[in-house]
Amino acid sequence: MVSIKGGHRRAVTGAVSTLTAGLALGAFALSGTADGATGTEAAAGGPRVKPTVVLEHGAFADGSSWNGVIADLRADGYPVVAAANPLRGPANDAAALRTVLDHIKGPKILVGHSYGGNVISEAAVGDPDVKALVYVAAFLPAPGETALQLTDKFPGSTLPDALDPVTYRQADGTTATDLYIQQDRFRHQFAADVPKGQAALMAVEQRPIAQAALEEKATVAAWKTKPSWDIVTTEDLNIPAAVQRFMAKRAHAHVTEVAASHSVAVSHPHLVADVIERAARATVR
Repeated sequence: MVSIKGGHRRAVTGAVSTLTAGLALGAFALSGTADGATGTEAAAGGPRVKPTVVLEHGAFADGSSWNGVIADLRADGYPVVAAANPLRGPANDAAALRTVLDHIKGPKILVGHSYGGNVISEAAVGDPDVKALVYVAAFLPAPGETALQLTDKFPGSTLPDALDPVTYRQADGTTATDLYIQQDRFRHQFAADVPKGQAALMAVEQRPIAQAALEEKATVAAWKTKPSWDIVTTEDLNIPAAVQRFMAKRAHAHVTEVAASHSVAVSHPHLVADVIERAARATVR
C-alpha cells in the first residue's frame, strides 16, 4: 500500500503500487485510437496496445468530474471515454454501461468513482476485454450488499444530514425519491479540498441519485475475478476510510491512500491518472 499526503503527484507513476462523453469518439470506432492518440507505445519486443480507459462517475457528479484525469490520460496516449451514469440502480446502470463497453474495440480499463464502483463491479462481469478495475473512493460491494449498508458499516459518514431529498410522482403513478446534496453544504461534504469556486459550480451541476439505487443489492462482483486497484481517500465524509479499507482488503486490491476528500479525481487528478496507468501497464501487454 502507498500512502500519499497530497500535492503534485504526476511523478508518482513509478512509485504507486497499487469522461466527458464524446471526448474520445475515436475510441468507439477503432481499437486504441482517440483524437490525437495512437493507442500504442514503443516497448521492448514491439508496440504495446494502450487500452481504452472507461470512466464511470458516481452520485452527485457527472462526466466533467474526470476532466483533469482525462487530460493526463490523453496526454499519455490513452483513448478515454467518460460514460454517462443514469444513477437509477446498479442493475440498470450496469446495463447502460455495458452498451458503451460493447461498442469499444479491444482491451479496456474500467474505472469507477463512489457509487460508480457498484456499477463497474456488475458491468465488467463476463467481459474478457475488461482487463482491470480501478476504484476511486468507491464501493466494492459483494453480492447481497448495498451502498447504504456499506456506508454504515463503520462510523464516519456525514452524508445523511447533508442530503436534500426530492420526492416525485412517476409515470405509472408511484412515487420515487431522488437525492441531492444541499448546495450550501456540498463543498464541506463532498469536495473540501477543491477550490471554493470550482466546488460551487459542482454543487450547481450535481446529478441526483435515486434513493432506491443506494438500497439495491449487488448480485455479482467482478473484483472477485479481475485484478483491482483502489484509491482510498482518508478525509472522505461520504464513504469513511475504514469502509474503503475493508472493501479494498477483501478484494485484494492494490491500494493507494491519499489525504483527500471524496472528490479526489477533481482535487488530485494526476494521482488518479497515475494509478489508472499503473493498472493498464500491469494488465495489458
